[in-house]
Amino acid sequence: MRPIVCSLLLAATAFTQTNAQVYSPASGPSKGALLVIGGGAVGKEIMDRFAALAGGYDAPIVLIPTAGDPDTYVPHSGEAGVLGKAGFTNITLLHTRDRKLADTTEFAAPLRRARGVWLAGGRQWRLVDSYLNTRTHRELEALLDRGGVIAGSSAGATIQASYMVRGAKEGNTIMMAKGYEEGFGFLHPVAVDQHLIKRKRENDMVQVVAAHPELLGIGIDEATAIEVHGSTFEVMGPSKVAIYDINTPGPDGKPYYFLSAGDKFDMKSRRLLQAR
Repeated sequence: MRPIVCSLLLAATAFTQTNAQVYSPASGPSKGALLVIGGGAVGKEIMDRFAALAGGYDAPIVLIPTAGDPDTYVPHSGEAGVLGKAGFTNITLLHTRDRKLADTTEFAAPLRRARGVWLAGGRQWRLVDSYLNTRTHRELEALLDRGGVIAGSSAGATIQASYMVRGAKEGNTIMMAKGYEEGFGFLHPVAVDQHLIKRKRENDMVQVVAAHPELLGIGIDEATAIEVHGSTFEVMGPSKVAIYDINTPGPDGKPYYFLSAGDKFDMKSRRLLQAR
């Protein structure tokens, strides 16, 4: 048996055999809202919800594309173009690779005027290098405190959690990378994975939660999202969201179980509140 398979089986065994003695109530922001999106094409339902939470398609939106490859971005390109085609009319690009610049009042100023922020996809370590624990990061938290909304797709989803998976610069198949395990912490103690079913990642979070049993693991498939208010979230979109909780294995014996559109989940009690 290959070592990677052995490791996965050991992690799954540890997951399912651990007694329900590790319990950390999880939560999102006390004010504002999060849209955590699993990547891929984002449908009208999710875009409409982002607009509604931000105050409409004309509300001031800040797009942060820094997780992507380019060092510079131009208006109407990439996800700026996607947001524009969706109907958003007041989009400001905010991007730097310079942490010192990201820690200045001037750079972060657009966030103080924003009602919504969109964190684009790519590699989440780039967001860490540029923004973690800077003034820009603090202004994102302040936006939530004002009742705003932060949406993020793919890397922009994973970075919203307190524990960041797939942060290794060497490649996105490494789940736990020393020096790149801290996310923005809007969801805590939580780890978020994306492209879940599309890229056959259903078992990847098992090792993370086995190593860090206090975490609530959430895996989100493409074109699917969770809308978070406080300690609860609701699933939207055509595919599935997986829950990884060392205290509650899936009913079929797997170390995770699935939620679908319309399901509501309480992260504090780690229980399903409402099934569709």
